[in-house]
Amino acid sequence: MHISFTKQLTALICIAVAILIYFINPFGLKPDGAKVIAVASLLIVLWVTEALPMPVTALLPLIIFPLLNIATIKATAASYANEVIFLFMGGFMLGLAIEKWNLHRRIALNIVRLTGTSGDRIILGFIISTGLISMWLSNTATTMMMFPIALSVVKVIEENHSYKKGVTNFATCIMIAIALSSNFGGVATLIGTPPNVAYASFISDKLKHTISFADWMMLCAPLAILLLLIFYFVMVKWLYPNGMKSDDTT
Repeated sequence: MHISFTKQLTALICIAVAILIYFINPFGLKPDGAKVIAVASLLIVLWVTEALPMPVTALLPLIIFPLLNIATIKATAASYANEVIFLFMGGFMLGLAIEKWNLHRRIALNIVRLTGTSGDRIILGFIISTGLISMWLSNTATTMMMFPIALSVVKVIEENHSYKKGVTNFATCIMIAIALSSNFGGVATLIGTPPNVAYASFISDKLKHTISFADWMMLCAPLAILLLLIFYFVMVKWLYPNGMKSDDTT
């Protein structure tokens, strides 16, 4: 794996800055606390600048923590084997499989076909499909997958529709719908978005209560559905009415 000279220089500067932070100790922490702040600063900057490949940066604590006597290698490695990490891995693998076989496109187009072809119904179809996919993938990944599909629909309607305000409202609505529907859908399952898993892990660690996948869905899936429905009516009936009938969009 080739790392350019610029990135090598950036990595060296990051290390120098981290060492400087340790010696300055701006928060007046004890030595171990100052070490952690310095290492955290180093990792954050390395991730942002990508001076090192991101997987390499993620594994640096395995070397740095034992080396600086912050934590033993056993304690450090245990965090990498946390059940939350494997839950994330499962979600990412599922996302890769869905993207590889274009399942997101099939889901979106089939749902739109079922909901209808008027302007409001197409938006409803995209809200449902985006929310459904976001239940199993991260919000960002879902938005990135759905955006090209929505964009192609908007372009076709722009070419075949003369009511400019309706087209503008439709285009604006469908883009906002994808962005926010992915957030609402992500609430429904434990793996829908990383904060869900982080929250479940926090509850498990602090309150010694394990939130199962089924428990989370029983509570949050109805909430997600309600949010999606309210969002649909607010968008198409109040904020961005398009007035486009089935004959206009077919």
